[in-house]
Amino acid sequence: MKTGEEEILFDSLGEMKRTHNCSELTAKDVSKEVILMGWVQRRRDHGGVIFVDLRDREGITQAVFNPEFNEEIHKKAHAIRNEFVLAVRGTVVPRPEGMVNPNLKTGEIDVMASELRILNISQTLPFVLEDDTQVSENISLRYRYLDMRRPALQKNLMLRHRAAAFVRSYLNNLGFLDIETPFLTKSTPEGARDYLVPSRVNPGQFYALPQSPQIFKQLLMLAGFDKYYQIVRCFRDEDLRADRQPEFTQIDVEMSFVTEDDVMSVTEGLMASLFKEVLGIKIERPFKRLTYEEATSRFGLDKPDLRFGLELKDVSEIVGTSEFRAFAEVVKSGGLVKALNAKGCMDLSRKEIDDLTAFVAIYKAKGLAWIKVRPDSWQSPIAKFFNDGEREALGQRLDMETGDLVFFIADQSKIVNEALGHLRCHLAEKLGLIDEDQYDLVWVTQFPLVEYDEDEKRYVAVHHPFTAPLEEDIGRLTQDPLAVRSRAYDLMLNGAEIGGGSIRNHQRAVQEKVFEALDIDRDTYEKKFGFLLEGLDFGAPPHGGIALGFDRLVMLMAKQTSIRDVIAFPKTQKAACPLTGSPCEASPAQLEELSLKVRTLKE
Repeated sequence: MKTGEEEILFDSLGEMKRTHNCSELTAKDVSKEVILMGWVQRRRDHGGVIFVDLRDREGITQAVFNPEFNEEIHKKAHAIRNEFVLAVRGTVVPRPEGMVNPNLKTGEIDVMASELRILNISQTLPFVLEDDTQVSENISLRYRYLDMRRPALQKNLMLRHRAAAFVRSYLNNLGFLDIETPFLTKSTPEGARDYLVPSRVNPGQFYALPQSPQIFKQLLMLAGFDKYYQIVRCFRDEDLRADRQPEFTQIDVEMSFVTEDDVMSVTEGLMASLFKEVLGIKIERPFKRLTYEEATSRFGLDKPDLRFGLELKDVSEIVGTSEFRAFAEVVKSGGLVKALNAKGCMDLSRKEIDDLTAFVAIYKAKGLAWIKVRPDSWQSPIAKFFNDGEREALGQRLDMETGDLVFFIADQSKIVNEALGHLRCHLAEKLGLIDEDQYDLVWVTQFPLVEYDEDEKRYVAVHHPFTAPLEEDIGRLTQDPLAVRSRAYDLMLNGAEIGGGSIRNHQRAVQEKVFEALDIDRDTYEKKFGFLLEGLDFGAPPHGGIALGFDRLVMLMAKQTSIRDVIAFPKTQKAACPLTGSPCEASPAQLEELSLKVRTLKE
């Protein structure tokens, strides 16, 4: 067979059997005859002796082709190029003194080749297969099978495998049953658009791919299975970013006859054991807990990162009667003023402060006031508006010391919390306050059951419509839905949500009250969820569960910044697959079978 001007005779594997992987040979194996197989990481010719780094998913072993040992094999080795696929038979020999590579697991030995089989060749690669290679996402995903030859990606996916295997083993040992739920199902509200699948045998009708198995896992509890889990694929047609994909994986768990504490206890045991088994890291239990109100009050966001301080402080009472009208008028109108003390940051330049002002504007903050605490005075455009009593109160409330830089935002509570919460995280990263080796887990509980959607002009569920309200708040569902707290709980890891769950409504009357609070009329909820409501009438047990985002969890465990780095075949930010060319047009015959006609919409 010819490639360019060269002629290479491909060898068959024949009776050759691999004896070891490319990472396990050590000095203990010297004098053994071995057979290795893999890809050529690199080839070097040093004065007639050819050295080949042979790579498989486990690591690298150096094979040596010496003309004095075997002239015929040495001659054949001249044809070898990077990424050729080889089988090498040889003898394990110690490396010469001074040539040991301490950074390589197999760095004490070489394999002196006595037989070489070239199983396949490789064309010139579109990019270099090194972990620090800079290549565009479209190119790397177009050749994802090459991209995944890189050791870093292989390491991530092997970590993912170990994590999934451990999760199954752990839950199996606790008596959970792994039960599959349908992919072709009915459209239900989960907070994002559904992916629809047309039915050929039912023209004009559609299935929806599940955004989660929520209703089915509740039905499994109604069926009496008591403990269910699944590592399951879910689908959401939503705007994408680094930690989102149109198809994603979650660890789905549901339990009967439980309270919040029971679900949290199982989840904490799973997480602590997983980190110990896979990463060798001890996670302290029990995990910290914050109510939604406390999390947003102290840290601005309902996904607090507790690896650093920079807590927010409400100073509305102190500045609400001050001469600074921007603060006083906001407090008078029912808003609030909060502050964040960036300890020791007095030397930030005016340009840096202006950049931070532009940053908080992303979150709708109208401005960012500041005070620098100099040794003999406060430096700030707003300092002159505070009297001595207000200065003293602010100093005590905010622990203001020489060298500090204090930031203030005044607005409605949602804007203040979000803007300062994101500023808090931004400053922590900018100032190097985050310990990247720390894993900090915290529960956030008692989320609001509903929130008001300005676009739809109605209340919508914060989590999903099957979440139970706190028993003491059920009476508020009709009169004041925004005041109703839920029995929901989210698990945060280093400021990222990795799981969310709740205790469910197991009584029809309560579930109907929630639907009514969400302005879903009886005809609509009977049509969409009648089968679930019917099930609740036949003796549904109290039940609850959680869904853990497996992709995001593995991403954080692997210290990556994008879930694409822990998914074998991810999509781009436009939900496309450059490798396969999907999505793509359907043929006229397929459309006709499905009773569909495609109409192009104008921009």
